[in-house]
Amino acid sequence: MTPVRTQIHPDIAAVTDRVIARSRPTRAAYLDLIARERDHGVHRPRLACGNLAHGFAAAGEDKEAIKRGRAMNIGIVTAYNDMLSAHQPYGRYPEQMKLFAREIGVTAQVAGGVPAMCDGVTQGQAGMELSLFSRDTIALSTAVALSHGMFEAAALLGICDKIVPGLLIGALRFGHLPTILIPGGPMPSGLPNKEKVRVREAYAAGEASEADLLDSESASYHSAGTCTFYGTANSNQMMMEVMGLHVPGAAFVNPGTKLRQALTRAAVHRLAEIGWDGNGYRPLGRCIDEKAIVNAAVGLLATGGSTNHAIHLPAIARAAGIIFDWEDLDRLSAAVPMIASVYPSGAGDVNQFQAAGGMAYVIGELLAAGLLHRDLLTVWTSDLGAYAEEPVLAGDDLAWSPVPEPRDAAMLRPVAAPFLPDGGMRLVQGNLGRATFKTSAVARERWTIEAPARVFADQDDVLAAYKAGELHRDVVVVVRFQGPRANGMPELHKLIPALGVLQGEGFKVALVTDGRMSGASGKVPAAIHVSPEALAGGPIARIRDGDIIRLCADDGMLHVRLEVDALEARPLAPLPPQRIGTARELFAFMRDGASDAEAGGSAMLATMERDYQA
Repeated sequence: MTPVRTQIHPDIAAVTDRVIARSRPTRAAYLDLIARERDHGVHRPRLACGNLAHGFAAAGEDKEAIKRGRAMNIGIVTAYNDMLSAHQPYGRYPEQMKLFAREIGVTAQVAGGVPAMCDGVTQGQAGMELSLFSRDTIALSTAVALSHGMFEAAALLGICDKIVPGLLIGALRFGHLPTILIPGGPMPSGLPNKEKVRVREAYAAGEASEADLLDSESASYHSAGTCTFYGTANSNQMMMEVMGLHVPGAAFVNPGTKLRQALTRAAVHRLAEIGWDGNGYRPLGRCIDEKAIVNAAVGLLATGGSTNHAIHLPAIARAAGIIFDWEDLDRLSAAVPMIASVYPSGAGDVNQFQAAGGMAYVIGELLAAGLLHRDLLTVWTSDLGAYAEEPVLAGDDLAWSPVPEPRDAAMLRPVAAPFLPDGGMRLVQGNLGRATFKTSAVARERWTIEAPARVFADQDDVLAAYKAGELHRDVVVVVRFQGPRANGMPELHKLIPALGVLQGEGFKVALVTDGRMSGASGKVPAAIHVSPEALAGGPIARIRDGDIIRLCADDGMLHVRLEVDALEARPLAPLPPQRIGTARELFAFMRDGASDAEAGGSAMLATMERDYQA
């Protein structure tokens, strides 16, 4: 059936044109790079005999095929470990993928592994200060893996928070290679999220024991697979779908099922079809273009996705020579209604979202409304409409079926009757800088908070003040020196239960920080990623206890009630002592050169852009 063509929404078109115009020099430089790499870079035919022999020495039954060089060799970059629940299923993938490759006369090798830290384990701990820069480490590890020149395509195995962005940033340096991301899927549903939050807040209020809390948490995070709330990990998978970098519908199929295995098999077979020797050549650097980046932002907004992508999406874009900023995100948010309600924005989890129609319904509905670019060079087709169908098994064969209507109105709604009229992620700015405010999980009556500041330089000090009863009043909690250059920009998610209790007691409460929040940032109004950060001399470094701060999502304001001259006359707060241990000192060079959050929070990408300009 011929797909219905809908004209793109004028606001989506305007933002896309804005991104294209702004990115023209850097995008041209990037495309020139990957063209040179394809034509003159390191590849198997150019390897010396000793190089090549090292590359297939341990390839077993694939050795002769790799030696002859007549068939594609797929490089697998894996983020497997069995501590991270989302990535535990990847342990068996390489051997399965090698079998799938042999079915069609090609080969596959594990090109390399990348680290995969779990923010759930490090949340609130010293290791969280490594978290953001683990993304750059993953990118560097991906680049090392693919630098051997043994591969004509790449399969990226990764799901969680910094891992997918890191894999993409690294793989885009080899953007001439066809590349598919292969997910593992979410764990089955456990304890309902509202009950988990209730126990957390009860513990914060002293009404539940540590044993109660541990029982609740382990009933929520209970088996192999991605956590089921709609945080950064699952937002990653959504974005890969709307960018066309998955096999259609691969995002939210549970691990260990026949359907999941069939999707992985299809990904390997498809890589063999889109290599550079055929008419279907689809290099990663061409698939990720300005329209794909805008689609990722639209998907994020339409589904109430993670605020972390206000940092990660600009970083991915810049790796492809595309400049995407928070004003673009804000303009898109005003045009894109929220048509999915997944926890923390709603009650149901990603399994219920998938059962209701999932990404197939979301993409179909957004395409019909002209809110997504249809004409993408995806890994599957040149029409995103293929992603508006959900995968099913017809016997042993993989097939796709349309989802014309949502199966659960509590999870999914049409564009004409959305949960929210906008995308729920807003730019707030004023004399304190620029920040992100995720409104989709915050009650409308709390979108404006004006209250005295209480200033901290460490989240543990916030909790100590809370336990001492010092915050039981209307308050804007300011937590500074949490940006990329200060301490690696850790998430401050463990503050939410305490602030949620204060809010529940009837106080007006908000958080203002140059740090990050989790994709499950929750119900407390928060201006996060404040830029410029305190360490860079941002105005947040001049705030004092008692200053009146106004945070308002309605008018996009982040403002302290001080005259400009008075604010600028104040000295900057001193930098807290730098902490070492848990290897934080090894990442000092990344902190020292990091860009601000709006530019992706990366020293590596800042250096790359200087190279483009040169």
